Amino acid sequence: MFAPLPDAALDRLFRQARTRNGWAPDPVPHDLLKQLWDLVKLGPTSANCLPARFLFCVSAEARERLARCALEGNAAKIRKAPCTVIVGMDLDFPRLLPRLFPHTDARSWFEGNDALIRETAFRNSSLQGGYLIMAARALGLDCGPMSGFDKAAVDAAFWAGTRVETNFLCSLGKGTEENLFPRSPRLDFDEACRIL
Repeated sequence: MFAPLPDAALDRLFRQARTRNGWAPDPVPHDLLKQLWDLVKLGPTSANCLPARFLFCVSAEARERLARCALEGNAAKIRKAPCTVIVGMDLDFPRLLPRLFPHTDARSWFEGNDALIRETAFRNSSLQGGYLIMAARALGLDCGPMSGFDKAAVDAAFWAGTRVETNFLCSLGKGTEENLFPRSPRLDFDEACRIL
């Protein structure tokens, strides 16, 4: 086992990290987004399926197009954030399994089973979206994950002609104190967990 991370790292990733609603105008460098992916791709997914697809909306045009698909409050956040990521799930992920999981014929597990494809894509793209948040925080970025958008509109505007569908959105950048609410309560161990 590795030694636990120091408290400063745990503070950055969890204890002091907050979901941001306000954003400084500082851009998120493209090289930093590539570093982000290089961390995210290492997080575990079942059969190394890696179904998440990420669209980093950094241009004013892309952010405006995305904002038009969001509820009013989220639209304002998307317009202000220097980057908002569309976390998608690729329903054609099994075609890459011979390359990503060459140990066995994993592609055959999914043939003709659309329900399993969708369940696997949703579960694992959600995991990868979580890795995105933690990796972004580790690299010094703040995050603002969100629902509150018209999924069909986002799919049509950004994934048309593909088998990728939107899972959720997450703004990235340097967060401000604007509209930062006090941390909401969390459940205690005994309310959420059992040791069997």
